[in-house]
Amino acid sequence: MSDAIETTWRPRSAWAGIAPVGRHGRPGGEPGLRLTLREEFGLATLIAVKGRTDALRQVLDERFGWSLPDTGTASLTGERGLVWSGPDQWLALFETPREMAGLVQALQGLAAVTDQSDARAIVRVSGPDARAFLAKGLAIDLHPRAFQPGQVAVTALAHMGAQVWQRDTSPTYDLAVARSFAGSVWSWLSHAADEFGYDVRNSTP
Repeated sequence: MSDAIETTWRPRSAWAGIAPVGRHGRPGGEPGLRLTLREEFGLATLIAVKGRTDALRQVLDERFGWSLPDTGTASLTGERGLVWSGPDQWLALFETPREMAGLVQALQGLAAVTDQSDARAIVRVSGPDARAFLAKGLAIDLHPRAFQPGQVAVTALAHMGAQVWQRDTSPTYDLAVARSFAGSVWSWLSHAADEFGYDVRNSTP
């Protein structure tokens, strides 16, 4: 008798059943926002071992070509790179979970590595009204003189914990929240976006 156990469980997006794809909000005209639901990304938290930050920086550069970001900044190329998350803590981003293979081994003794790929929900916010939209709920100043491409904030969105980083001057932002908050976050996002008109899209590598 086989010990194998079959299951009907299948991986699903944090936004599945929550965020309907398509045009929403204000009718007519061009939408002011695009909300892109990030899927199938690889994500891990890195927490440097005390006294090993310099060694960690060297290995990340040699193995991945990454620079260790300073406080409140991100170092990204496309969908890969590092985002500051706190003192001696960063998020490592990959296009897919498969690309994370070997990360734990490469950083053994230098950092605690925890896979967060299924623990976070990420939405990309872009469009001409992106800044005004996020300013309605984020507890930070998003004016270009205060928050620019490459900057990161660990903050709150409508009283829920969130992390946001600006990707470019368009402006485009990535907003990351705990997966368990995805429903509540989407409720706020969809209501706050109504006045601008918004497109919701899926994004996979």
